[in-house]
Amino acid sequence: MRNLIFFVLFYFIFISVNAEEEKMLLKLKYGDVLIELYPELAPNHVKRFKTLSDTKQYDGVVFHRVIDGFMAQTGDVRYGNPTSENFDLSKVGTGGSSLPDLKAEFSDVPHERGTLSMARSQDPNSGNSQFFICFDYAKHLDRQYSVFGKVIRGMEFVDMIKKGVDSSGLVINPDSIISLRSVK
Repeated sequence: MRNLIFFVLFYFIFISVNAEEEKMLLKLKYGDVLIELYPELAPNHVKRFKTLSDTKQYDGVVFHRVIDGFMAQTGDVRYGNPTSENFDLSKVGTGGSSLPDLKAEFSDVPHERGTLSMARSQDPNSGNSQFFICFDYAKHLDRQYSVFGKVIRGMEFVDMIKKGVDSSGLVINPDSIISLRSVK
């Protein structure tokens, strides 16, 4: 019995420690957003997201494409940070990180409200640093983009991100990420 109790306690402690490693805190000017990552679905995308986050490459990056009722896109670490010498609002959305593009990790997880997915070009294997958060269910994206996480708290703050001016979602004077880090 004592061994069973020890095993159960060890198991729950181990699960709790690992679960915390798979959560991220996105700080916006409106409030904090807690994100749960899905390493079992998209291990390479989760690893990339955590690497760029924990090396502060997402800090200050703007939400350059935001379409009300659809999604908010950010993550252009090359052109999307106003404090960088490379910042160029006309190029934001065309850049990535200095790391190689990722091979697609498609799954059956739907693109519902709060889903985080990696942005890409027409090439399914072109995801790099840009990602988006869905405002509502976007069925047409299912099995076409790599889902790697979901907002589990603070979606009301994501809803407050400044929206684009027209159907393109281009944002004038966009909001930006304050910080994005692993929860430890």
